[in-house]
Amino acid sequence: MAETVRWGILSTGGIAASFTADLLELADAQVVAVGSRGPDSAKRFAERFGIPRAHGSWAELAADEEVDVVYVATPHSAHRVAAGLCLEAGRAVLCEKAFTLNAREAAELVDLARARNAFLMEAMWTYCDPVVRRMTELVRDGAIGEVRVVQADFGLAGPFDAGHRLRDPAQGGGALLDLGVYPVSFAQLLLGEPDDIQARARLTPEGVDENTGILLGWDGGATALLSCSLNADTPQTASVTGTAGRIEFPRGFFHPERFVLHRPGRDPEEFTAQDADAGLSGLHGLRGLQHEAAEVMRCLRAGETESPLVPLDGSLAVMRTLDAVRERIGVRYAADEG
Repeated sequence: MAETVRWGILSTGGIAASFTADLLELADAQVVAVGSRGPDSAKRFAERFGIPRAHGSWAELAADEEVDVVYVATPHSAHRVAAGLCLEAGRAVLCEKAFTLNAREAAELVDLARARNAFLMEAMWTYCDPVVRRMTELVRDGAIGEVRVVQADFGLAGPFDAGHRLRDPAQGGGALLDLGVYPVSFAQLLLGEPDDIQARARLTPEGVDENTGILLGWDGGATALLSCSLNADTPQTASVTGTAGRIEFPRGFFHPERFVLHRPGRDPEEFTAQDADAGLSGLHGLRGLQHEAAEVMRCLRAGETESPLVPLDGSLAVMRTLDAVRERIGVRYAADEG
């Protein structure tokens, strides 16, 4: 793998634009192509960001031999098809979260990547964030003892009209896959796949969840209290409490600037993004989506087909939990019948 990694962008929506803007600021990344369902949107996106090639179909982008890795930024409902096209064409893939609509689709992508010895990673930027990585180090080293309770929430005030993507079952709408994936992923980063899953939700007239509460349990005694919403601007905070202390994240826990460690008999200790960056070679000055891009490029240069920060088995486990939550709250997608 050359020093400069050549990226293709699949889809032209808001998250694709944000990721591309961040990529263009990385000296070792080059955005060489974009693909969309039609030529017009691809051309507009290419002109906006100065991308040399615009493809009028996903298949054309996947077949572009000058692309090393494709960032898949479609709605969840298209992840299986779009990422699969790219993997089959020999491209490495970074696929937006939620990884797919369900665990079956996720397993199909993982099996395809492993069979072809191709790189695949879910774009769970939280796992790549230096502040979160520093927190997991502290927890692993016993700074707060044994983890007993994880709390996290992610809600938006809305309202979203009936035609919005977040309320459209055909696009994997609902709070859970778009927002709840963050609290669930945060809890499973620390505790692994749960042994017990309970959930309650209010559904929209379209049949997707708009306000969901989740209780996860582990046989070792730990619990996680999680929530997501399309109609409530929740605090968007997280905390991890153990037998010897707790860690608190302020608003925006999924891309944090800091956290505070509380331990009995000691003053609170604040850990900032600057502190975390300083301990990770090559990441100083990066922000947000750049951290996941940097991890992808590190893996490609090292010849790794999976990221140790965002392992595929972990993404599969999260999808199994999301499936179980949907089963309990009564949300089904057409893809579940496949």
